[in-house]
Amino acid sequence: MTVTIEVTAWSDPDGVKLRAAQRTELDTRYGADTEPGVKPTADDIAVFLIARDTSGEAIGCGALRLLGDGTAEIKRMFVVAAARGTGASTLLLHRLESEAVARGITRLLLETGPAQPDAVRFYQREGYTRAAAFGHYVDSATSLFFGRDL
Repeated sequence: MTVTIEVTAWSDPDGVKLRAAQRTELDTRYGADTEPGVKPTADDIAVFLIARDTSGEAIGCGALRLLGDGTAEIKRMFVVAAARGTGASTLLLHRLESEAVARGITRLLLETGPAQPDAVRFYQREGYTRAAAFGHYVDSATSLFFGRDL
């Protein structure tokens, strides 16, 4: 499968659908919307990406939220189930990393949870290591944190 990655607005209709699909999946895994911290918005997202398959169908997304001091947080990283295993997630992550470097970011952080072992394996495979709690998540006892220097 050929996957293309595009920078788009947070409000892009395909992005809205992908983020809703992610929310539904996470609510199913955790039993409710248990997201700690402040939900991302167009006002605090520096870049939003959408992955598309050969037919132009939106199959994944990811975003960066700037945290200051050369650090950004990966937000809304998601690929639809039918496109998992195609390399779309890796392409999205690598493009987020490139976008971060272009903005002077030297460290990426992310928050995930114990009901997402697939995400944990993915980030570890891509060189992310356990990190300390940060930002809005410092009081989240159930979160898992990862980071990578770029």
